Amino acid sequence: MTTDTGEPTLTIDELAARAGVTVRTVRFYATRGLLPPPAIGPRRVGHYGREHLARLELIEELQHQGMTLAAIERYLHQLPAGLSARDLAVQRAVVASWAPEAVETVGRAELERRAGRALGDDDMERLGAMGVVRPEDDSYHVDLGLLRLGVRLLDVPLSQEVIHAARTVLIEHSRAAAHELSLLFRGEVSERDAQDVKSLSAHMHPLVVQALLTTFQRSLKEELREWLDGAPARGASSVG
Repeated sequence: MTTDTGEPTLTIDELAARAGVTVRTVRFYATRGLLPPPAIGPRRVGHYGREHLARLELIEELQHQGMTLAAIERYLHQLPAGLSARDLAVQRAVVASWAPEAVETVGRAELERRAGRALGDDDMERLGAMGVVRPEDDSYHVDLGLLRLGVRLLDVPLSQEVIHAARTVLIEHSRAAAHELSLLFRGEVSERDAQDVKSLSAHMHPLVVQALLTTFQRSLKEELREWLDGAPARGASSVG
C-alpha cells in the first residue's frame, strides 16, 4: 500500500520485520507513546511509514547503548516534534557514535534475522562492497553499526562499482576531517590533565558527529539541487 503522496507504507508485521523486532515489541512501544499511531486504512488496518521505522530503529539503538526504558522515553520526549525519517536517522547515527565498534561473526540465518529480510547472493555481494559484511568460511563478519544502513541501500539502484567508489570517497574525506579536527582539539587540551581530556572527548564525540552529519546533509542537498536544476557545480569554469 502507498499513501496519497506515493510513499510506501508498512503493516505492523512488515514494520517489525524491517526493524528486526517482534510485533509484540512494536505494540509495546506504541502503548508507551514511543511510536506515533499508524494511519488507519481500509478494514481498519494500521499502516506505518518511514518515520515509524526510523523512530523504531532509534529506540533499538538507544536500548543497545544500555539505556533504560524511562531514559529512552525522556530522550524521545526531548526531541522536536515532527522529525522526518532523515532527522531521526541522524539522531540514531549520533547515538551509535557513542558505542565502540561492534563487529560480530554470525551465520547466514542469523545475519538475515538481524537484517529483517532474506538476502540473496547479489545482496551479499553488495553488502560486501559496502564493507558491511565479510565472508569467512561458513560465517560472516558483520559490522552491526552499518548493517541496517546497508540493508536499506540494497533497494537503491546503484552498481557495486559506484557503491565501492562512494565508500572510498567517504572514508578518505572522513579521515581527513577527523585528522584536522584532532589537530585542532589537541592544542586545546594539551595543557589539561588526563581526566579533563577524557571528559572533553566524551562530550565532544557525539557533538562532532552530529555537526559533521548535519553539515554533510546540507552540502549534499545543495549539490543535488544544483544538479537537478541544471546549474554548474561550484568551482566549474567555462572555456571559451
